[in-house]
Amino acid sequence: MKKITSFVLGLLIATPALANDTYVGFRIHKNESLSLKYDATDVENFKLRKDNFGIGAVVGNRLSDNVKIEFESSYTGMKESHRTTALDFDVWANMFNVYLFQEFDGAIAPYAGMGIGFAAIWGAVDAPYANMSDSVFDLSFQIMLGVNFALNDRVDLNLGVKYQYYGEVEFENNGAEFATTDVDGTEFYFGAVYKFSM
Repeated sequence: MKKITSFVLGLLIATPALANDTYVGFRIHKNESLSLKYDATDVENFKLRKDNFGIGAVVGNRLSDNVKIEFESSYTGMKESHRTTALDFDVWANMFNVYLFQEFDGAIAPYAGMGIGFAAIWGAVDAPYANMSDSVFDLSFQIMLGVNFALNDRVDLNLGVKYQYYGEVEFENNGAEFATTDVDGTEFYFGAVYKFSM
């Protein structure tokens, strides 16, 4: 808790220095391959993949001509079945991202980025041998590639692809660990931001 408090205080102290090139916006992502890797003790193991959508919000700041930072909060979920086992997961991820970009003609900027943060994952497994549910607050990371398009001085659009590891949920049955599920995804996203100065 002390580390999280220190991080938040550091952001608040740095806010005045970041006030000139600030932006807020939204991001819609399509999970081309949201994956649940289910490993159960002495029972079958399997990996489920499903296409679906998620949504998020971003607030960021352009630090220089080639670097920007961003806070991203997003939600995604997945329901899928394998034989007689049904899995239901909800994921809320909060990430701190750093981007390197190169702008051309003041309008197009390819970029690469990486992020680290925490994901809250709520999972439930309905199986013939057990009905289990659990939640976790786990370390998450992502890497991104994309292109930003400046429509005008205030509005940008961006397109990209990313891989994100959300975390792992452990399920207990009769007081002992019975199964674990890793949650990750390869996602395409579209976003728009509004730029302003404070």
